[in-house]
Amino acid sequence: MPLEELIHKCKKGDRKAQEHLYRTYAGVLYGICLKYSRNKTEAEDNLHDSFMTIYDKIGQYKSKGSFEGWMKRITINTVLQKYRREEYLNVVNDNIEEEVKVENVYDDISLQTLLKYIQELPNKYRATFNLYVLDGYTHKEIGELMGTTVGTSKSNLARARMLLKEKIERKVSQSIIGLMVILGKKK
Repeated sequence: MPLEELIHKCKKGDRKAQEHLYRTYAGVLYGICLKYSRNKTEAEDNLHDSFMTIYDKIGQYKSKGSFEGWMKRITINTVLQKYRREEYLNVVNDNIEEEVKVENVYDDISLQTLLKYIQELPNKYRATFNLYVLDGYTHKEIGELMGTTVGTSKSNLARARMLLKEKIERKVSQSIIGLMVILGKKK
């Protein structure tokens, strides 16, 4: 079914069209939900909430710009609004503006491990990190989305990077110690 026809049918509340829309875009939007959620169960809940919002607001889509981009933005906003309602995104001190540099010396960290570490970040740090690093938002845009200041966005990003760096360094240290134990036993 052509996209324009699918959108038109969804605007009229056609359940089969909504199911088709879900099947077509659930994978892409689930990936976004997974980035912003603490675990798979929460990501599934966020995906469901996002599609409910998409179905509810599809009448507002005016066929200007990418439909997929429109749905991605709704998904991100839906997840962030949920966290704001649950007060996970409390404002932190605005004084930290220095960037934490993360060196690319840990190329052996798998994407799965990195995603796990990102999911373990506190919500405000995870959301800021994803918006800035993975989705290309500016600190001003992040501040507007999250109801905080530019300084808070920068601070949250710096803290997220610092926490990720610590987790990665811990993993590398554990791997080195494990290797030394293995090599020591083989003598």
